[in-house]
Amino acid sequence: MSTLINNNREKQGAQAMEKTTVVYIDGKYFNKEDAKISVWDHGFLYGDGVFEGIRVYSGNVFRMKQHIDRLYDSAKSICLEIPIDKKEMMDAVLETCRRNETNDGYIRLVVSRGKGDLGLDPKKCSKASVVIISDKISLYPEEKYKNGLRVTISSVRKNFHESMSSKVKSLNYLNNILAKIEAGHIGADEIVLININGYVTECSADNIFIVKNGVLITPHPSVGLLEGITRGAVIDIAKEEGIELREDFLTSHDLYVADEMFLTGTGAEIVPVVWVNGRTVGEGKPGKMTMELLKKFRELVKVDGVKIK
Repeated sequence: MSTLINNNREKQGAQAMEKTTVVYIDGKYFNKEDAKISVWDHGFLYGDGVFEGIRVYSGNVFRMKQHIDRLYDSAKSICLEIPIDKKEMMDAVLETCRRNETNDGYIRLVVSRGKGDLGLDPKKCSKASVVIISDKISLYPEEKYKNGLRVTISSVRKNFHESMSSKVKSLNYLNNILAKIEAGHIGADEIVLININGYVTECSADNIFIVKNGVLITPHPSVGLLEGITRGAVIDIAKEEGIELREDFLTSHDLYVADEMFLTGTGAEIVPVVWVNGRTVGEGKPGKMTMELLKKFRELVKVDGVKIK
């Protein structure tokens, strides 16, 4: 009996020590189990809202200002009024990280249109809702950074960017999700979306870079892509290192004949690609420039941003 009691006490003690994730919702903090939104929220009903994904490295929120600026730009573009200003938003992000003791992790910041009725009219939503989550994330195992990804090209076409600007990071990701499903069906790690004009845009969740004859090339923003924060960091690093860089109009052919290829994203960071649609990229292993940029990026993320404490 005493053994059973002691085991129960140890179990209860371990449960008490296990921290519960804390979520910010509209100015209040809730345990993960109690963090809820209304089923009448238009973010849930219609994907009406915007979001950002932000990384934390060694207690440093990487390029937080750029992420927050993009969040507010996205909101303004869809006539969504965020109920707090940028400083309050950044303070809330930092406090959420503190409460979760997030030293290395991922922040998901969501602004939805808020609670309304079953109609589309956003005027029926009295106030936008803000949700901030900080937690762990790992999109790819370390093996993929050493050996590279296998990537294919999707039959799903990128949304026409003049219908909804690709600069808006909206809650409606169905186009990307359909492409991701297709990648899963054929066993690829990621998948490239082509626009209606036949130009490479981006992957389901990442931006694209190739290296050809020593030149670093990435798709031109006008083809309809989200200009990622990590993409921007790579461009900055390339300029600082004196690497020739071009934003260009790429087709699938350019990916097939690239000397190197890699993807960038908040979750992915910089991850090499060694195979595209049955073609080996370069020598079939992560390229020299790719690995140098990854090294420089991992140095940058620890100093470029806002410290939590």
